[in-house]
Amino acid sequence: MNTKQETKEKLCAFYASDYHFEMISLPYIDKKINEKDEVIILTENNLENTIQTLLSNMNLKEKRKEEILNINWEANDLEKFKKIKNEVENQKNIVIFIKGKENYIKNINKNIEKWTENAKNLKIIDCYDIEEVGENMDNVMNQYNKILNTSGEKEIKKI
Repeated sequence: MNTKQETKEKLCAFYASDYHFEMISLPYIDKKINEKDEVIILTENNLENTIQTLLSNMNLKEKRKEEILNINWEANDLEKFKKIKNEVENQKNIVIFIKGKENYIKNINKNIEKWTENAKNLKIIDCYDIEEVGENMDNVMNQYNKILNTSGEKEIKKI
């Protein structure tokens, strides 16, 4: 996987469940919505029900909840790739979360490269299932300079 690209910034994140992924990503998504960035979630499984449940229990303004729910949380990659292509053409800042198993992340990244060759303002956050990567977590992290957690982007300190 090519993580050292000139026009695309790459981060990683790790999650234990769909709810955990959403709790990690929501503060960051909220910040990016405030900055008027386009947020796209590419996911192996549908997250609509879990995000609705999570948001119903959060103390957020209704308008913000609607904005977060308006992000497409379904597993429909083709539709989202079309949106990515359109946003790249419109030169918008885009944050793409790729959530799934290692093979899914790898394949989606290959496709993103094809769909966004000339993209400038693009940030990709590869979100790995911690149970799958387990003992290989250090190897995965070595491919990235930053990690996303609930407090935001953090530099990965190489040991």
